[in-house]
Amino acid sequence: MEKTFEFTVENCDRKSTKKIIDGIIEYNLSKVSATNHISTPLEFTVKNEKGTEIGGILAEIGYWNELEIKVLWVEESYRKKGIGTLLLQYAEKTAKEKGAEISILDTFDFQAENFYLKNGYEPIGEIKDFPKGHRRIYLSKKLH
Repeated sequence: MEKTFEFTVENCDRKSTKKIIDGIIEYNLSKVSATNHISTPLEFTVKNEKGTEIGGILAEIGYWNELEIKVLWVEESYRKKGIGTLLLQYAEKTAKEKGAEISILDTFDFQAENFYLKNGYEPIGEIKDFPKGHRRIYLSKKLH
């Protein structure tokens, strides 16, 4: 006798999102033990003399002591003044002090590829023609 199943696909609410994240974390940790038992957010902002936010970095230290940089942004009029480097180095230093051994991130060729290369990151892969006519680049850096 053949069984049939019906499934529905629905938008996630917060409870569903948490279940999905908890599920993949549980699976991953069943395969590779954590070296860090919590994910630690590292989120910093830079403000100008008027107290206006002009840049920031959103990152976290994951379960295997990796610094994962999700977003690094500097307002256009403040770029090329060392603010991005300040944020990146601050996050790396903080992560290192908390036990991180590697930093990982991705960027596009029209974003900050050269910035990360100048800051010691090495390309480890890319997706060509994504978005059309561009590249998405994956980079990493050992934190010594």
